[in-house]
Amino acid sequence: MQNMLIKGDNIKGLDCLLKNKRLKGEIDLIYIDPPFATNGDFTITDGRASTVSNSKKGNIAYSDKVVGKEFIEFLGKRLILLKDLLSEQGSIYLHIDYKIGHYVKIMMDEIFGIENFRNDITRIKCNPKNFNRLGYSNIKYLILFYAKSSKPIWHEPRSKYTEKDFEKLFPKIDKQGRRYTTVPIHAPGETENGKSSQPFKGILPPKGRHWRTDVETLKKWDEEGNIEWSSTGNPRKIIFADERKGKRVQDIWEYKDSQYPTYPTEKNSGLLNLIIRTSSNPESIVLDCFCGSGTTLKAAHLLGRKWIGIGHSDYAIKATVEKLETIKEDLFISNPEYEFIDIEKNAAADKSLPPIDIRRRFITG
Repeated sequence: MQNMLIKGDNIKGLDCLLKNKRLKGEIDLIYIDPPFATNGDFTITDGRASTVSNSKKGNIAYSDKVVGKEFIEFLGKRLILLKDLLSEQGSIYLHIDYKIGHYVKIMMDEIFGIENFRNDITRIKCNPKNFNRLGYSNIKYLILFYAKSSKPIWHEPRSKYTEKDFEKLFPKIDKQGRRYTTVPIHAPGETENGKSSQPFKGILPPKGRHWRTDVETLKKWDEEGNIEWSSTGNPRKIIFADERKGKRVQDIWEYKDSQYPTYPTEKNSGLLNLIIRTSSNPESIVLDCFCGSGTTLKAAHLLGRKWIGIGHSDYAIKATVEKLETIKEDLFISNPEYEFIDIEKNAAADKSLPPIDIRRRFITG
């Protein structure tokens, strides 16, 4: 598949993608950062974007005037199309704020199935605020994560341990100077006749529990010196710090907004890198139909994924093209080659053909 950058109303763009039989049910990952129903305008002045709505200076990059029930309907129509584009192993991440996010979740439960809800991720967007207001200061957004089915693409993300993490999580040090901790070798639940209920060195699991593995494995761990025995004869499994790949990523992410973005609501590239690495494979297709300044598309390209972006305004398309042009070709990364499709112009040029069939190729680099 050729990468695509589409200019126009994204509901028209999504409809065109669905008419392309090669793409229906083929998108492995969708990330969207739609308007937040703020009832304001976001502007750009002398190349610098305003990070708040209703700025009185500059040119309007996009208007966020659809609110309330109309906003839910606006977003719902697009989510229904997006679900049809998702592959059976696909996932969708929707970035939204706390004022409207809970209503959006109810709608996504209905569209994608409450059983396919994976996470409500809290994203820290800025430093603590000291503004006077009746209520707690807001420093977060929500990311709603849903899968298409029970078996989505998933590459377990890990984050590096800090020195404080090592000291806290691995407080013991062996004779060789290796940091470690110990964990119980038994777990809740009894098994009457299984291999995990047999005696280990004359010891049975505590009442109401069973060994975490079979006794033969426990013996092997003990022979290798990977079980520590307490003074009272209690065995525990040794976990060495230098054998761990890192700690599991939790559902609170600290990816702060840029202080001086080139496009309103421009997102941190690290945020997109994490999502794309976790929920797609190399050569997967990644779609962002509110592509803004193109951060999703650039991150997807650098990670070896195919991508499709849809932007409505001239400012969004300009910002996206400029961001893609910052990608430098090397032995591992190619220059971004993509098809540019202007839905309105193409439809006007030949109304007898679907806009997706009339395309121009742009190569940047």
